[in-house]
Amino acid sequence: MLEELFKSSTSVLLLGVIIGLLIIQILLSSFSSKEMREPPGPRPLLLLGNLLQVNLKRLDKSLFDLSKTYGPVFTVYFGLKKVIVIAGYRTVKQALVNHAEEFGNREVTPIFYDFTKGHGILFSNGDSWKEMRRFALSTLKDFGMGKRISEGKIIEECHYLIQEFEQHQGNMTFNNSQTIVYAASNIISAIMFGNRFEYKDPVFQAMVERDNESIRLTGSASLLIYNIVPWLGPFLKNWRDLMKNVEDNKAEVKRIIGNLKETLNPEMCRCFVDAFLIHRQKLEESEIKDSHYHDDNLLYSVINLFAAGTDTTGNTLQWCLLYMAKYPHIQDQVLEELNRVVGSRQVCVEDRKNLPYTDAVIHESQRLGNIVPMAIPHRTSRDVSLHGYFIKEGTTVFPLLTSVLYDESEWEDPFTFNPAHFLDQEGKFVKRDAFMPFSAGRRVCPGESLARMEIFLFFTSLLQHFRFTPPPGVSEDELDLTPVVGFTLSPSPQKLCAVRRQ
Repeated sequence: MLEELFKSSTSVLLLGVIIGLLIIQILLSSFSSKEMREPPGPRPLLLLGNLLQVNLKRLDKSLFDLSKTYGPVFTVYFGLKKVIVIAGYRTVKQALVNHAEEFGNREVTPIFYDFTKGHGILFSNGDSWKEMRRFALSTLKDFGMGKRISEGKIIEECHYLIQEFEQHQGNMTFNNSQTIVYAASNIISAIMFGNRFEYKDPVFQAMVERDNESIRLTGSASLLIYNIVPWLGPFLKNWRDLMKNVEDNKAEVKRIIGNLKETLNPEMCRCFVDAFLIHRQKLEESEIKDSHYHDDNLLYSVINLFAAGTDTTGNTLQWCLLYMAKYPHIQDQVLEELNRVVGSRQVCVEDRKNLPYTDAVIHESQRLGNIVPMAIPHRTSRDVSLHGYFIKEGTTVFPLLTSVLYDESEWEDPFTFNPAHFLDQEGKFVKRDAFMPFSAGRRVCPGESLARMEIFLFFTSLLQHFRFTPPPGVSEDELDLTPVVGFTLSPSPQKLCAVRRQ
């Protein structure tokens, strides 16, 4: 009897354990399948993927529209290439900041590899990228990024820029875009090479123009196709033109670096190039091998920083002035604040905290101008879950900055130029977390603090001296805010009047 009871109890217990294990397995399976869900997206066509469902001439807007259908994390296919798009402030922040490590790698597309062969700062990964970025941040800081030494260089350049504008007083209507870009480029040139260039220097002009053209071409539809089908490159005019620009600029930067090498004095560091060469010399003296401080990393780091420090800052300033001509009542309020707080003296960085409206106008110009609409593509460094969706290691990710800067849940009036986005009810400046024009996380723009200083000082100095208006016969409403689409968004070429203030 006892033996039968024991057998019966054991059977019941065993059955209970089996049932329990089955329930756990079902729950784990259910949880796992939920965790392993892949992001939704439009149904791809064979070979073409979703290419027919997006506008490659304005890809960021197409993806922004798709996010309204498929949510903040979704999948698109460019041909056979799978891409995860992340949209909206909260999701982009969650990915780039909260999961900075997982989303911190760079997707080195074929065109980006053509640029730098995996070297430098912008289009590289791994230990080389970490060391070059660390060195760049440290060196930029040593040369005064965000400090008074940079402020002095920018203020000096402001005087050159104002003089250049004054030369057009006989013909007040002119396209100011080139002059503004030259001024912005001279700041990064002074840090990279130890000197500024004259605006009329043909070598300097050619370098800047090639960079601008390259950035425009990189965002063209044909080069987006090239990234999908790389063997098409030699058959595409845009690719051939881009490669010529890249090679010409490489040759010019190599020449400048060569001159700096010949005159190098380890006791007197003049610029970024000197700092790199002196650091490499010390490593060689210590017999440290396998260093990342080789000529390719020097060349491409300089090229990366020169191009990035020229294009985005110059573009932002162009948008600022275009918005002032478009909205004269806002320009009047900026001038009133400048007159009241600063008067006729030179604006300095310290004035920013007492110029909340002016600061708000600059921030709103950056937000609505949306200079880098899709950031530079990322790549996941390991498997990760985002919003309940599984994203595999090595997946290409597009952080859609357009969707952050125009996020309707974060901005009261996202598609309108409205400085009140950055002001409280008392007119004090308010920081907004969804203001993310420099991206975020591990790949945030290394020159952000320098760019912010440049934009503030150039903008306020120009507004102190000039009033910006449409050319004669053109109304404010007729000024065109449609951007020229490349890898960045720049204002359409158009002339403005810069009228000297009394």
